[in-house]
Amino acid sequence: MNIPSPAAATSEPLSDAVVAAGVYVDGRRVANITIDEAASWRRKPGHVVWIGLHEPDMTLLGRVQRQFELHDLAIEDAGHAHQRPKIEQYGDALFIVARTAQLNGDSIAFGETHLFVGEGYIVSVRHGASTSYAPVRERCESCPRALARGEDYVLYAILDFIVDNYAPVLETIQEEVEAMEQQVLASAMTRQQIERLYMLRRDLLRLRNAVGPLVEVCRRLEHVNLPMVRPAIRPLFRDVTDHVRTVQEQIDSLREVLAFAFEASLLVGQFQETAISKKLASWLAIVAVPTAIAGIYGMNFKNMPELQWEYGYFAVIGMILTICATLFWRFRRVGWL
Repeated sequence: MNIPSPAAATSEPLSDAVVAAGVYVDGRRVANITIDEAASWRRKPGHVVWIGLHEPDMTLLGRVQRQFELHDLAIEDAGHAHQRPKIEQYGDALFIVARTAQLNGDSIAFGETHLFVGEGYIVSVRHGASTSYAPVRERCESCPRALARGEDYVLYAILDFIVDNYAPVLETIQEEVEAMEQQVLASAMTRQQIERLYMLRRDLLRLRNAVGPLVEVCRRLEHVNLPMVRPAIRPLFRDVTDHVRTVQEQIDSLREVLAFAFEASLLVGQFQETAISKKLASWLAIVAVPTAIAGIYGMNFKNMPELQWEYGYFAVIGMILTICATLFWRFRRVGWL
């Protein structure tokens, strides 16, 4: 068979929508092709067409559909984002949806990857926030022996890459959560911090909802006799499942820490309010003593013998100071002041 070299092969100018389009034989790229050449290449024995698309329009998806005879419902889903992670079988082809996540400022931005897998081809369609799969392609091309396993190995590599990219998001959030947890123990949370805590819990919940269904996707790829998934490749999806479950555990752990941080902040706030109330009550009790005594002697009764006493003023002042000092000592002793 006369196989053209990549340099000599016909290629379609790459655009924002068509990220890569190549043909592989025994794990090595032998041609860069156009979308309209894909059907003729993928029918050749031992050839695998790998196409990467980024937010394509329906016209481009229609061209892809004609080349690989893809189902209308799968193309409709691939053209519109906001799909739930799932795996569907259309004849001898598989259609898989996975959610991706990236940090966008202080929040998590979500995207989607739609994968078409069939005899002699794999097509990835990215929407929204998603890291380029160029590193996956480069890693696979650097190990032709692994890439020679076929389309199902490429499917595994992409899913594993998607799950691995959850880790940087969680690591960044974990650092912020740990800093927030330490600050909570020092003082009550401000309104801005409470709003940030709520946003983190909301984003983690959304991330968990995006990650969770991948467990079922990988379980089916591992256990169910699906077309294009060879028995030798199925154990690899068990590794992806383990990674997904690890991510779920990390998300649950972070959400629990945030819940505990919020509860701790409430307790710290209540403790501070109680401490302030005790101080106010203590000083009010102390101030009430001279106020009460001054009120008694301000009622202008005529028959108050002690008013005529030579040392009456000093005795009253001494009594006030003694009572106030005693109250201050008692409150200080019990920790109210």
